[in-house]
Amino acid sequence: MNDNTPTNRIFKIGATTIQADDSMAHLDNEQVRAILKRTYPEVAHATIRETTLEDGTLAVIFTSVPGRKG
Repeated sequence: MNDNTPTNRIFKIGATTIQADDSMAHLDNEQVRAILKRTYPEVAHATIRETTLEDGTLAVIFTSVPGRKG
């Protein structure tokens, strides 16, 4: 991440929204993915999309990639 990254970030995994705190402020999206995949295994191979909300918050959206079971 660089210095002009918005300080307010949220991470969306399906219907779950996680507000970034100070411990995540210096982490890039891949570093956050590494932390979140322990609790949310679906983010391991998810596509990451970023969008800025009306209030200036950066929303990082993890979209699951359909896979094969078995």
